[in-house]
Amino acid sequence: MSRLLNIGAGPVPPPAEYRGWQIITLDIDENAHPSLCMDARNLTILEPGQYDAVYASHVLEHFAEHEVAAVLWGFYHVLTADGYAHIRVPDALSVCLAVAQNRLDLDDVLYDAPVGPIRVCDVLWGWQKQIKRSGQPYYSHRYGFSRDVLGRALRAAHFEHVQIGRGAWELIAYAYKHKPGHAQHKREEQ
Repeated sequence: MSRLLNIGAGPVPPPAEYRGWQIITLDIDENAHPSLCMDARNLTILEPGQYDAVYASHVLEHFAEHEVAAVLWGFYHVLTADGYAHIRVPDALSVCLAVAQNRLDLDDVLYDAPVGPIRVCDVLWGWQKQIKRSGQPYYSHRYGFSRDVLGRALRAAHFEHVQIGRGAWELIAYAYKHKPGHAQHKREEQ
């Protein structure tokens, strides 16, 4: 059975493509009740090569620029030889473009999400309601990504094959330790 490490899992399940996988959750917040309660900057203390995939949805932006390398190296460390990281981060450049084109202010609503309206400041500095409710500084955003910045960071972490697409206000990356085989390409195309 394939194993997925779902980092920063919280209450949101991973995408349907991981249905049938053994899912291990990791979060710094013990209130999220993760399988592993730890800081993602310390993944290299875990046994290497034990996960087929790492899924990190809106996690990397919570680390400062100099910490992102350690987090990505940790992803690489825990992946099997054929493993990959599936990463989602806010697309900071699309937000900046929308602000400029639509003359938005920092507290203007950028889009509506299932949790409610998301303002420009929520994307840039973290969802303010969650930060206030939790009282935890680790919910703040400390860095932003463009497609090029994310690609460079992944290649610097030794991922051999990187694909980055765009979603609604986000970047979606698949970063493979090695060039993916035919079966992995089929999974991506679905």
